[in-house]
Amino acid sequence: MTTLSALNIGLIVFGALVIIALAVYAGRLLFMVKNQNKRQQTARGKRLASMQSSIQTIAFAMQQQQCDMSEGVIRICRLLEALPLTPLPDYNKQYPAIHALFELVKNYPTHEHRSAQTKLEIRQQDKQRHEFESELESKILKETEALRVFDPR
Repeated sequence: MTTLSALNIGLIVFGALVIIALAVYAGRLLFMVKNQNKRQQTARGKRLASMQSSIQTIAFAMQQQQCDMSEGVIRICRLLEALPLTPLPDYNKQYPAIHALFELVKNYPTHEHRSAQTKLEIRQQDKQRHEFESELESKILKETEALRVFDPR
């Protein structure tokens, strides 16, 4: 009977060691997940700050006429769309003039596609784009004033 008791004690000790080892492993995994979440939050915060700074800089450049209205609007709208926020606020309603111009010019050809066009086509598109910009300029400049202090948080 003592042999049976020693066997039982041995199994209990072995079981306890397995449970302790699994608990230590689970604790280590939890610690690693916690650290990973911290790193992700830090990276998200840095990305958000960088995007915020870019939006503010582009808005300032547009006000100083250092950046073409259409180019600035496209850049700002793309940045607003890419903000790592859930849920993403409705920036279309907050900045209607910027989004109106964006919708008008977002499909215009750029880079190689633009250079592949004839000079007449480029002039016509530029004329149309300048008309859109002139029509919305005063409203866009008011909205860029708000964007100069933009804080997505």
